[in-house]
Amino acid sequence: MRMTEQQVKLEAGVTMRVRRWQQQPAAGCSLVLLHEALGSLDLWKGFPEQLALATGLDVVAYERRGYGESTPAEMPRPMDYLEREGDVWLPRLLDALQLQKVVLLGHSDGGSIALVGAGAMPERVAGLITMAAHVSVDALTIKGIHEARERYQTTDLAQRLARRHGERGKQLFDAWQDTWLDETFQQRMNFEPWLANIGCPALVMQGDKDEYGLPDQVYAIVERIGARAQPVLIPEAGHFPHVEQPEFVLTAISDFLASRVAESIERY
Repeated sequence: MRMTEQQVKLEAGVTMRVRRWQQQPAAGCSLVLLHEALGSLDLWKGFPEQLALATGLDVVAYERRGYGESTPAEMPRPMDYLEREGDVWLPRLLDALQLQKVVLLGHSDGGSIALVGAGAMPERVAGLITMAAHVSVDALTIKGIHEARERYQTTDLAQRLARRHGERGKQLFDAWQDTWLDETFQQRMNFEPWLANIGCPALVMQGDKDEYGLPDQVYAIVERIGARAQPVLIPEAGHFPHVEQPEFVLTAISDFLASRVAESIERY
């Protein structure tokens, strides 16, 4: 297996920073990672390589526009930014990388974007995995954001974001909290058209001690996708289950791919 990094051009003036962990020889299907609201390539740490080793798939991770070393994004952030990322920019990235069949794995914001992406590209997505995805803004989400705001003011969170995103760190934090606390965003958040169109098996996971979302998020997603979706509450895990309970998460993903997605991957 080898790891490479590149700036991938999507269109004039838009590039995204991408890392790939490729099997030797390359696997036919890639597992694409979508990071959280304040995430970056480096924040995944060793998880992508662990996934590649555990699943035998190629793994691709990228930084969305506005994050890390990718192209800046428009600000203020549009109220439908999650939908745009999944319906417009994710397909463009897959086209640029010439990835025809993928499994999407999204964390937090990335999980919500993965839901949209799977519904927008049902013929292209063989499997869907989410960790701490949201389909609504609940009371725990709001409480968690207010607590994060206090940490930003009283801890080294601002410095850590600056290390990952440079001068964009404060902009990203403000965009995140301002958008998610905006009543217009909360009222219009609706992924129903994409959820109803998801045709692949789905593994919907969340830590049972998640600080940003009630377990209702998991069950709402599963109900809207239907029998193809499998709910999993991860014991003794908060908002970052792949960091807090890595063995549980890797086993759950590997088992899901082997039992529910392998046939689609092999056909490809």
